Amino acid sequence: MGTYKTSDFRKGLKVQIDGEPYLMTEMNFVKPGKGNALYKCRLKNLIRGTVLQKTYKGGDALETADVEETDVQYLYRQGETFVFMDNETYDQFELSAEQVDDNWKYLKEGMKCQMVLFNDNPITMTPPNQVDLLVEYCEPGAKGDTATNVTKPVKVETGAEILAPAFINQDDVIRVDTRTGDYVERVKT
Repeated sequence: MGTYKTSDFRKGLKVQIDGEPYLMTEMNFVKPGKGNALYKCRLKNLIRGTVLQKTYKGGDALETADVEETDVQYLYRQGETFVFMDNETYDQFELSAEQVDDNWKYLKEGMKCQMVLFNDNPITMTPPNQVDLLVEYCEPGAKGDTATNVTKPVKVETGAEILAPAFINQDDVIRVDTRTGDYVERVKT
């Protein structure tokens, strides 16, 4: 297993601390007047989601995490378990509702996603940045209500509720940004 020296530290680096994978979300280089340079790092645990703040001296090193990102296809949900398949090897992976987190709101069967594997075990998944979802239910917009930025909750095909403009109707298809959960636009079908 390789190592990263402090000179290699940067945002987005995947490292291993005490046998667990971490993502370096922030790295600040500090050079005090005397002594060694310091590297103040913010690390996010890829399994538990906790955040760790650590300071390293120049010359320190961290192990590289055996983390791999792979393209997978969402197959189905079975209770609290979400099942995905690697399209190249046809291996199936199961993630718990806790691991999928709020991303369940955007999952449609057959959808391509990114999955992070640690030691060949799935730990997290990321849906595409934008998804098109069918509106299954919403209250009708009030006639003459043309004020800007008027929103209403709409229920989409995945069971999630998303705030959309008042002009959105049942059976419309809307595009949603999965990073923020915000409505982007109505999709012409």
